[in-house]
Order: sequence, then C-alpha cells, then structure tokens
Amino acid sequence: MGFSCQPQSEQATENSNTSEAKTEPTTEEETNKPVILFFGNSLTAGYGLDPSEAFSSVIERKLDSLGLSYQVVNAGLSGETTASGNTRLDWVLERQAVDVFVLELGANDGLRGISTEETRKNLNTMIDKVQEMYPKAQIILSGMMVPPNMGPDYATEFQKIFPEVAENQDVALIPFLLEDVAGEPELNLPDGIHPTAEGHLIVADNVWEILYPLLEVDS
Repeated sequence: MGFSCQPQSEQATENSNTSEAKTEPTTEEETNKPVILFFGNSLTAGYGLDPSEAFSSVIERKLDSLGLSYQVVNAGLSGETTASGNTRLDWVLERQAVDVFVLELGANDGLRGISTEETRKNLNTMIDKVQEMYPKAQIILSGMMVPPNMGPDYATEFQKIFPEVAENQDVALIPFLLEDVAGEPELNLPDGIHPTAEGHLIVADNVWEILYPLLEVDS
C-alpha cells in the first residue's frame, strides 16, 4: 500500500505547490465566510500539480457549485511531519480563523520510521491547539497507511494511530485518505506515490464523504 509525502530535501523547491501564504483572507467577502482549513503535507499542497488540481481546490469548486458559502484555505506544506506541523500550526492559527480543520499529517513520519507514539502525541497536540483556540471548530483527521516495506509490526501500529486519536479526541475520521488511489499507477505521478489530477478527484471524494455532513447547510 502506497502513500504520499514529500521528502524534506525537496521542500524548498516545491513552495509553488504550497498555499501557506493563503492563510489570511484577502477580501471582506472572504472574511465573512466560514473557513475550511486544510493543514497537511505534499498531499494537501498538490505536489507536482497546478494548485487548482489539488483536492482542496476540487472541494472548493464543489462547494461553490452547491451554493455553499465557505472559504477554503490550503495550508499544505511539502515535507511536513507531525513535529514540524505542530510547530507551524501556532503561526497559522494566529493568522487564520478556523471553522472546519482538516488535519492531513503523518505520512512523512511513517516514511522515516518515526515512533508511532511520537506521531500520536503530535497529532493529539495539534488537535488540542485547534480546540483551545477555536472551540466550536469541526475537526477532521485524515487516516494514512505506510507501505509494507516498513515492516508489518510498524505498519499495523501506524495504521492504528488515526482511528484511536479520532476516537479519543471525538473528531471525525477519514479512514484512509488515499482509498482507491494508493497503489494505482495510472492515478499517481511517475514517482508512484503522489496522486495525479485524476487521483486528486478521488481523494476529494474521500474527503467530501466525511466533510459534507459537518457543514452548515440550509435545509
């Protein structure tokens, strides 16, 4: 089973795929909209693609087509681990109000064989920070897996992190962000780990299934 992440060494060259700079609303109209903040690594940033092809942009267009008034902020940063994300999150939350927070981190931890307890601790800390600063925010945690070459024991323990954190924190869970995309060559870039634009359409569907029930929709 594959997964997507961006090696730290490539982080500096992929800033064009990162929308961290969008963490501040630019118009009064945007300021008045509730915010969906996608916080993650190269998956969220849309590595190797035009930013408009990343799954967060796909979701933004879907929201617009349904007449749902939300501002979508892509705060993906290639190469991010849960540790570096935990540090960066303070900066983001100080500058951007959040109504729905989608946390997509952990894949780089798995690639590097970082202790599952460390990953678990960082995910919990990030969720705590969002809840403390924006107690009414809805939070979604994106589940991830590691490839078999990390070893069966590590892979099993890693996969347990996300449902257990979601349950303990009482937040929503995307069981596996890359469902129906990971391991499918035609849906991934030549590196075999980052989704193509078509792959991001499927990822967007995986996110939407969990996101939509949490949105404020006029009946």
